Amino acid sequence: MRRLKKVWRRAFWLTGITGVSVVAVIILVRLAPKPPEQKVALARIALSEATANKADTYSRNLYHEARSLYDSAMIHWQLENKRFLYFRDYGKVGNFADLCTRKARQAAKVSKNNVTDLNIFLKQKIDNLNSIVRQIDERYSSYPLSSETWKNISKGKMLLKESEVAYNKGDYTLSKSKIADSEILLTESYEYATNHLKEYFSSYPLWKKWADRTISESRQNNSYSIIIDKYARKCLIYFAGMKKYEFHVELGKNWVGDKKEKGDKKTPEGMYRITRKFGSNKTKYHKALLIDYPNANDLQEFRNEIAKGTLPRNAKIGSLIEIHGDGGRGIDWTEGCIALTNSEMDVVFKIAGEGTPVTIVGSMVNLDQLSD
Repeated sequence: MRRLKKVWRRAFWLTGITGVSVVAVIILVRLAPKPPEQKVALARIALSEATANKADTYSRNLYHEARSLYDSAMIHWQLENKRFLYFRDYGKVGNFADLCTRKARQAAKVSKNNVTDLNIFLKQKIDNLNSIVRQIDERYSSYPLSSETWKNISKGKMLLKESEVAYNKGDYTLSKSKIADSEILLTESYEYATNHLKEYFSSYPLWKKWADRTISESRQNNSYSIIIDKYARKCLIYFAGMKKYEFHVELGKNWVGDKKEKGDKKTPEGMYRITRKFGSNKTKYHKALLIDYPNANDLQEFRNEIAKGTLPRNAKIGSLIEIHGDGGRGIDWTEGCIALTNSEMDVVFKIAGEGTPVTIVGSMVNLDQLSD
């Protein structure tokens, strides 16, 4: 009996000591420094939101600062965990986590604003470049620019289209890159073409004088006169000073400017007259009207170009410029002649005779009127 009491007494003390020890451990653990888990969780959530708002792309510096602060919090947490429990200090971990949260939220906000601004910027750029493309298509689609210029225009159009695709997908970074390259190609090509056209139209006062004289002669003689408007691709037939017919024409491949020499594929400019008529049995182009190119002015200009050295001494002046049929191909394809469809050539052939004036001008309107 005495032994049983001794066992119970010992068990009681062991239980008491164990309980006290457990309570002591719990108290000690609770008194130990706690890692700032909630702050770190908030930082992690803020970073996720920043990433979702593409801050890594559109607010890169702030995003990387936030990411760096989060990494610093994790590094200091690991360092503190290696220290003895009661010597740990998670103050820096919490500070870095708080800073990360603020930076990440700021990055997300800035990114949203930047995306909105970039969206507007890209939309404006795309609209402006599409406007330039329309002007190029309307004004220069049949204008013989250099092959290099047309190559740049084609590449610029392709990049613009790729930029629009990226924009519609929300990939503004790629869209911006494509637009930058497209803008250089299109704006430089458009500027070159515009300057080229302005230089060409500097001859407009002379063209107008020729056209006015031709129409006046038609009015005075109550007769037919023909005016070729190269830029508009028009054959204008006047009778007694009034326009009676208007037909579309196709010209030499390099029609801009006056014809300089044989083989330059330019359609000449000047005041000419029909010298011969060729029926369908005397030309391979259905019917043809030969004009008196080169006339005295053309010959003198050719000699001057040789003398100035702007043409080689072995250059030859062109000839056999005609208004003829077999046109309607939709492109400028002749060696310098003026081509109409066969049915329209029949009309011109019928009303024209030897001596009928044929005046070829760059344009019947000035550049300002052309722009309107």
